[in-house]
Formats: sequence, structure tokens, C-alpha cells
Amino acid sequence: MEKHVMQYKTVHFSLNGKNVERTVDVRASLTDMLRNDFRMTSVKKGCEVGECGACNVLIDGEAFNSCIYLAVWAEGKAIRTLEGLLGPNGELSDIQQAFVDEAAIQCGFCSPGFMLTAVEILESGKEYTDDELRKLLSGHLCRCTGYENILRAVKKTMYRRLGKPMPEES
Repeated sequence: MEKHVMQYKTVHFSLNGKNVERTVDVRASLTDMLRNDFRMTSVKKGCEVGECGACNVLIDGEAFNSCIYLAVWAEGKAIRTLEGLLGPNGELSDIQQAFVDEAAIQCGFCSPGFMLTAVEILESGKEYTDDELRKLLSGHLCRCTGYENILRAVKKTMYRRLGKPMPEES
């Protein structure tokens, strides 16, 4: 009879700017480690196959579906979750405030993943067209269909960060 052996590995990484370490099952997803070991509840479990974007986190500044990213791959990486966007006194970041202002949050389940993808887009410092923004945000599913409000929130924040006026809606 074959004996099942669990393997564990200690992973060292930065979580929202703080150096941390955890010993994890080598088969564990980054989603599970962030939720279970660090209580990062903004990292949602949606489809668990990398299709919906609810589990998105930033890894070294790039958005990834954490459900299909092994926790052990976090070694030496800088990981940001929605919790890491808050200011020192709990104030909302500009993209979070834009989601509120534009009513881009309905049930809220998909919002953290959308916001983290938006952070990657905004931190590029580039100006994108509506079509480009739609494509960049296309890895997310919103069952409440708030896509236009989400697009507007990202677009307004992009123009604000670029110091440009928001173009008139056509």
C-alpha cells in the first residue's frame, strides 16, 4: 500500500510591504495561504480555475489569479492585496474611492480583483483607450454587470493620475 507523504516548505515574501514567512503544503494555492494564514479576506475564492479574477493579487506589480498560483512560488516576491491599498489611517486609495464614486460596486465580490488589476494598469503610467481598458479588464467576471461603472472608475483615476482632464462621455 502506497503511503501518502505531505511535503511542506517555508516561504519568505513581502505581503503588503511587510516581510513575512509561512510554512505551507507545497500543493497549497496562494489564495488558500493568503486567506487561511494571513486572513486576507479580499482575496476571494470564485471559480478556482483562473477564469473569474476574484482572487487577483499583485505579485511584483503584476496581476495574477492567485487560485492557480502555488503558495511556494511566492518565495522572494512582493505580494499586494486589496488590504495593502489602504492608507496608514485606513483611508481609501484613489482607485477604491473611484469605485465608490462611480457606483462600480454592486455585490462587491469581484471588486477587489478588479481594483488590483486597475492598480497594475494605473501604475504603468500609460494612457489607454476605452477598448484597451476593456481588454485589460476582461479577465474578470462580474455577475452584477457593473462593467461600465468599473470602466469609468478606472478611466477617471487614470486621467487624474496623468494630470489630464477626463474626456467628455460620447
